[in-house]
Amino acid sequence: MGGFDGTSNVLAGKMYGIPLKGTHAHSFVMSYSSVDDLNIRILANKTTGEKVDFVDLCLKYQKELSDLLDVLQSECSSSEFAAFIAYALSFPDSFLALVDTYDVIRSGLLNFSAVALALNQLGYRAIGVRIDSGDLAYQSLVAYEKFRTIGDKYSLDWFPELTIVASNDINEDTIVSLKEQKHGINAFGIGTHLVTCERQPALGCVYKLVEINGHPCIKISLDVEKVTVPGRKSVFRLYGKEGYALLDLMQGAEEPAPKAQSKVLCRHPFQESKRCYATPSKVEPLLKIWWQNGKVQQKMPDLEEIRSHVQNSLNTLRADIKRNLNPTPYKVSVTDSLYQFMHNLWLENAPVGELN
Repeated sequence: MGGFDGTSNVLAGKMYGIPLKGTHAHSFVMSYSSVDDLNIRILANKTTGEKVDFVDLCLKYQKELSDLLDVLQSECSSSEFAAFIAYALSFPDSFLALVDTYDVIRSGLLNFSAVALALNQLGYRAIGVRIDSGDLAYQSLVAYEKFRTIGDKYSLDWFPELTIVASNDINEDTIVSLKEQKHGINAFGIGTHLVTCERQPALGCVYKLVEINGHPCIKISLDVEKVTVPGRKSVFRLYGKEGYALLDLMQGAEEPAPKAQSKVLCRHPFQESKRCYATPSKVEPLLKIWWQNGKVQQKMPDLEEIRSHVQNSLNTLRADIKRNLNPTPYKVSVTDSLYQFMHNLWLENAPVGELN
């Protein structure tokens, strides 16, 4: 729902139909010593079915790429090379390698590229690489340049477009920082800070009563943010002519709904002088009854429908509202009728002090 394209959680993929994506671990790379550890060497051509010694083919390309990428073949980790081959033999159509177990530039990229070219010769296409440590921006640029060099050498237009995934405790600040730099990253693998939100690890939710048996209620406080808007309400989203959401308008449930192309007075719930006239090009009701009398009232959307709804809703917000630094607050207004009702009820319930 938050905008991710896939998950490495196999159970989540099975239960909810989320596309499965992922790589191997550092421990997988470290578990090999050399290609002598490989019990399987043969891979069938995807098109013809011809069986080929895949290990020999990878060794051939490793030697060729050594000069092209200006990396000594002897510098490349033999355990990493063997692990990449083993992984490609098991997943030839989804080969995405973790290239920073030893050295991204002096080992990982060459080993990956050799295996990727061998897969290509047999009709398969590698996915890309993941970088999990070090200077992510710099290393991704090096990876992109090497992929571009290989693409030119072997006339492979798709090689420079290989996915370069960055991971390593990625959070919002890291992504913003990377976007301000030059980098070759086109995907992020986020784990730790997805499971636990760093900025708000706990979600504070409080039940507030606004009406009971047709009787409006109000919670008043010296802290204005804790004052509730009383009564049963309807909420509408008003859109401007460019398609962006102007504001959300709350009104009493008995009030007539705002109409497109008709001017409506929108007031700040608490600040009397803050008000405006809005003439929406489109009006969208936001509230639906999902649960009533102990029963679900509407067909529940599936996860993909919810995800699409979230993405479409975000696209209706202006860029200044979504920016990371000092975002413009999104406006939530009330009608003049609801404003008057709310503040009259507030005064009725607020104690009047006495001075002697």
